[in-house]
Amino acid sequence: MGHRVYAEIMRYSNDIKGERKSHLHEGRKAQQYLDMCLKQMDNSKRKFERECREAEKAQQTYERLDNDSNATRSDVEKAKQQLHLRTHMADESKNEYAAQLQNYNAEQHKHFYIVIPQMYKHLQEMDEHRTVKLSECYKGFADSERKVIPIISKCLEGMVQAAKSVDERRDSQIVVDCFKSGFEPPGDFPFEDYSQHIYRTVSDGTISTPKPESLKPDPRVTVGKAKGKLWLFGKKPKGPALEDFSHLPPEQRRKRLQQRIDELSRELQKEMDQKDALNKMKDVYEKNPQMGDPGSLLPKIAETTGNIERLRMEIHKNEAWLSEVEGKVSQRSERRHSAEANHLVAQGRESPEGSYTEDANQEGRVQPQPHSHPEFDDEFDDDEPLPAIGHCKALYPFDGNNEGTLAMKEGDVLYIIEEDKGDGWTRARKQNGDEGYVPTSYIEITLEKNSKGAVTYI
Repeated sequence: MGHRVYAEIMRYSNDIKGERKSHLHEGRKAQQYLDMCLKQMDNSKRKFERECREAEKAQQTYERLDNDSNATRSDVEKAKQQLHLRTHMADESKNEYAAQLQNYNAEQHKHFYIVIPQMYKHLQEMDEHRTVKLSECYKGFADSERKVIPIISKCLEGMVQAAKSVDERRDSQIVVDCFKSGFEPPGDFPFEDYSQHIYRTVSDGTISTPKPESLKPDPRVTVGKAKGKLWLFGKKPKGPALEDFSHLPPEQRRKRLQQRIDELSRELQKEMDQKDALNKMKDVYEKNPQMGDPGSLLPKIAETTGNIERLRMEIHKNEAWLSEVEGKVSQRSERRHSAEANHLVAQGRESPEGSYTEDANQEGRVQPQPHSHPEFDDEFDDDEPLPAIGHCKALYPFDGNNEGTLAMKEGDVLYIIEEDKGDGWTRARKQNGDEGYVPTSYIEITLEKNSKGAVTYI
């Protein structure tokens, strides 16, 4: 099975990756060539428009000097020569623009009706060959298992029948129907004539262009819009997406984080079930060597163990974000209620030194604190750091590569802002303000009673 199935399918997988990469590279090259032709056409059109404006100015200057009785004959001749020169340059720009337009329309038609369909055809054929190769591998796998495990020969016959019933055309059509974009090739660009206001009285050798209504540019079809549509093989813009959903409001962020934690928990349960099943299969192989080699299951068990650890780290990271959001929401609610209570109930007055007094005569000596609007309090209080409840000393270094963790060196002294909740992690803060989780077993913790955020080190 290792030589006939696994090695063959790995080799074919590498070959098909290279083939697919080459097809997509050809598609990108064709797209880049079409963009280059569009740029050349756009440049020639702008040059044509600029030359037509210059020719119109030369025409107006010549007519003004020709009708001016005070103008000298040399000035009139010079203006006439300038008009001839500008008109000739406008005609050349017109011919160049027409040639570039015709060339781009032809290349665009070739790109969308010949090159792109041909590339998609190659990709479809490649996928059909992959489907056939996969069916052959299934058959080879079934034959190998039949020789080793006669007990499940009936199941293997069902696999053979399923492999033989593979319809590559139908599978390929399913993929096409699932991923087709419905993109329609754009139409040809119309010819935009900017020389219609130039008088041809002084140049008999130029070709006059009529002014038909059909040559008016369609405002719905512009070069800018055409550029926006040519994204088949280009890079699409990606919107900003934060992993911790910090761009969302608190309530929406809490729901999204809870949803992600539930999904990760389901994946973790699946991986744990798979690991249990692999361990049971390994025990069966160890007791009955004729059933299979236990060593062949070790890579899969190691992979499953790695997935379990990764999912646990992801769950822990999202739970930290969720606890942060829930803490902010609860703090906001408590601040709002306390602000309303202080505003409505005037029982005890707090002195500037922090002591309370009931003496009404001392109220005049105490300067009242200005009451701000609760909305502005919430806006600024959300960014306040959590108070420290103690300090700790790092016993071992920790790199803190995972998101949400805090790197530390041996001997570092950190603030404790949240105790270990039983998961083996403690939330700490450095003196520079960086916060994150560190392993509880890596630090020596000293909690302080009645701490209001200030930590004193002895």
